Amino acid sequence: MGKDVIIAADFKSAADTFAFLEAFGEERPFLKIGMELYYAEGPSIVKALKDRGHKIFLDLKLHDIPNTVKKAMSVLSRLDVDITNLHASGTVRMMEAAIEGLTRPDGSRPLLIAVTQLTSTDQESLENDLWIKEPMEEVVMHYARNAAKAGLDGVVCSPLEAEAVHTACGKSFLTVTPGVRFADGDVGDQKRVMTPEQAKKIGSDYIVVGRPITAAADPKAAWERCVREFCD
Repeated sequence: MGKDVIIAADFKSAADTFAFLEAFGEERPFLKIGMELYYAEGPSIVKALKDRGHKIFLDLKLHDIPNTVKKAMSVLSRLDVDITNLHASGTVRMMEAAIEGLTRPDGSRPLLIAVTQLTSTDQESLENDLWIKEPMEEVVMHYARNAAKAGLDGVVCSPLEAEAVHTACGKSFLTVTPGVRFADGDVGDQKRVMTPEQAKKIGSDYIVVGRPITAAADPKAAWERCVREFCD
């Protein structure tokens, strides 16, 4: 159930994470482990959640020189996560090096996706802070094409851009989309958002949902609502 809905487990500790998961009973939702939780607990949190039967998207957004990223990915490949990522702005060469590092001796590897632009970035901050003058959609498409050229499996992008990414890079090129909120919910610090139902219609392959589930009075019910709206 809900294999395409990924919960952003943005908690400060393993204890908080497992306390949250108690609400789900025997269900094992797909989880995103980001910087806060990974830096607090290290690889042990990945192993513990995998042992419980959860799929894991390890969201560390690597961005460094190609050789450093290659070595880091070779370490992450041992954790048996299902998806991991990096920043597309690190260049095609860096992304190619990441795949080399992530690929195990038997040829297997987790899915590797690239962040195009963070969903907290809007056109104003793109131009004023990053000094990128092109329209957001053109920037995202350029980064997505670079990721496809490097051999990656897909990108993290706003649901607003998922359809265009598929048009530019093919239907099999995955779109993993945060910035998903319920129609009656708060958008928080996200600038480019959609509801689960809208994200499905526009072509998102996976949605990543944080506070609408993790801050809900009934997290399991909120997750089930996401699953209904996105997967049914």
